[in-house]
Amino acid sequence: MDPTDTDDIPARPARARDGLFIRVYFGDGRHIGPGMIDLLETIRRERSILSAARHMGMSYRRAWLLVDAMARTFREPVVETHPGRRGAGTDLTAFGERLIALYRGIEQSSAAASRAAVEELRAGLAPLPVATEAKAEAEVETNEG
Repeated sequence: MDPTDTDDIPARPARARDGLFIRVYFGDGRHIGPGMIDLLETIRRERSILSAARHMGMSYRRAWLLVDAMARTFREPVVETHPGRRGAGTDLTAFGERLIALYRGIEQSSAAASRAAVEELRAGLAPLPVATEAKAEAEVETNEG
């Protein structure tokens, strides 16, 4: 089986987002965002880039390109690969773990600082049309299950 072949892998259903979406730009075209951090967390859990890609509903190539982009962005590597170690071929480095912690800290402090403003925005939302409301409720139930 070709490890880049993901045709038989079901895509992860889209989830309804709530709250802030934080992407940190470094002023030179490089950035780190929630997708990269989610990928690192999934690699940590799965101990494999291929398995992480499958769980996230993305191609192996896309996952590898994101890992490569992080490797080129930072001075220190974020993952360590172990070729030939089937099923557990990738581990996060100490810096990869620190990157996750720093990013999640930015998210938490940003959410806390903007909570009142976000709630005021939420209070001003127009009601959803009935069909859209039912779809949103079904997505929430699917994501919670």
